[in-house]
Amino acid sequence: MAHKLIILGAGESGIGAALLGKQQGYDVFVSEGGIIKDNYKQELAVNHITFEEGHHSWDIILNADEIVKSPGIPEKTELMKKVREKGIPVISEIELAYRFSKGKKIIAITGSNGKSTTTALTYHIFKTAGLDVAMVGNIGVSYARQVATAPAEYYVIEISSFQLDDIVEFKPNVAILLNITPDHLDRYDYKMENYVASKFRIAMNQTKEDYFIYCMDDPEIMQHLAQQPIYSTSIPFTIMKPLKEGGFIANEQLQILVDGEPVIMSMYDLALKGKHNLYNSMAAAIAGRTMDIRKEKIRESLASFKSLEHRMEYVATVKGVDFINDSKATNVNSVWFALESIEKPIVLIMGGVDKGNDYSAIRDLVKEKVKAIICMGIDNTPIIEALSKDTPVMINTSSMMEAVQAAFQQATKGDVVMLSPACASFDLFKNYEDRGRKFKEAVKAL
Repeated sequence: MAHKLIILGAGESGIGAALLGKQQGYDVFVSEGGIIKDNYKQELAVNHITFEEGHHSWDIILNADEIVKSPGIPEKTELMKKVREKGIPVISEIELAYRFSKGKKIIAITGSNGKSTTTALTYHIFKTAGLDVAMVGNIGVSYARQVATAPAEYYVIEISSFQLDDIVEFKPNVAILLNITPDHLDRYDYKMENYVASKFRIAMNQTKEDYFIYCMDDPEIMQHLAQQPIYSTSIPFTIMKPLKEGGFIANEQLQILVDGEPVIMSMYDLALKGKHNLYNSMAAAIAGRTMDIRKEKIRESLASFKSLEHRMEYVATVKGVDFINDSKATNVNSVWFALESIEKPIVLIMGGVDKGNDYSAIRDLVKEKVKAIICMGIDNTPIIEALSKDTPVMINTSSMMEAVQAAFQQATKGDVVMLSPACASFDLFKNYEDRGRKFKEAVKAL
């Protein structure tokens, strides 16, 4: 009898897992509680993979040999409780993909903020060095799909804590932990230590031959390391002081010391600006050095990198006003980083579905830099209540077009209008990409 693999959830990671499972001879069934996108349905049909949508057939699911669970499904659902009661092994798509890509080099990146940028930058370094590398995970194509359709020698993977919750043997050669700030606490019984422990699972199977690259300026990371040491070779990065080994800033230069030869370049030559990007650049550069990429290639990559769409993306300048699309800022911390990196006066467009945000973290930066906040969403009350005392102008809008026009009216030559929402996008938009594209369309229509 073929191994019965049930896949819960038919997003990119679920479909990737289905394709890989089928390719490896498993008996695959995909179950999606919501609606499956048409292009995914076609893929399943073409590959003769059975699926259901709009409900879960418990009798089929509870008969599985193994279950791949989408990162979006919380443990507290009735179905997951039943699965756990029955003792059916549950893994994440990352774990399944790892099973069939052992022997390849894996660089895995996690953290509350900066994951996508660091992943893209690390990929850019490996690509510039001429390596056979794929960028997968939360950014673009799922890891499992890549392993099934176009396997590579190196995988640079962006991983969320939800995906780490269901790994068993997954072991990256290089693990990067950028930072840990409160996000998604609803999934961790509102206990910060549970969320921290979940992020550290990235290193749980590592041995001395593997590398763990971490930010020593992050109190949560340092506190955890003090209590529970890890077994891999640890390499820190910091902007506070010079180090004997790791990444640091000295004399306005980024310095990377790993196994001998230092990589040194001026901060001003880095393609990515802002303090938070110093961390992202150091982490990616250290990853490159652990894989013996030449220092010239690393320097060249750090200088030539183009930032991601929807992440501090420059859109246009209209009558001396710069427009920046930071739609990917879906939590308050991301907005803090965005505000921190801009020197000019800012007109800030924010709002959307509030995840119970605590806006106090950005109040000082709003006071210092933001001349107007344009709220955009169905319910802007939380933002208005939290920040109206900190900025002279607060305007309510209910569409992107309206928000961009209001922002343009508030801005004068030399200002920056920035979309950095701090919220999820599901009230007015499909997702943060859709929101970012609508912003760019509205700017072009000015």
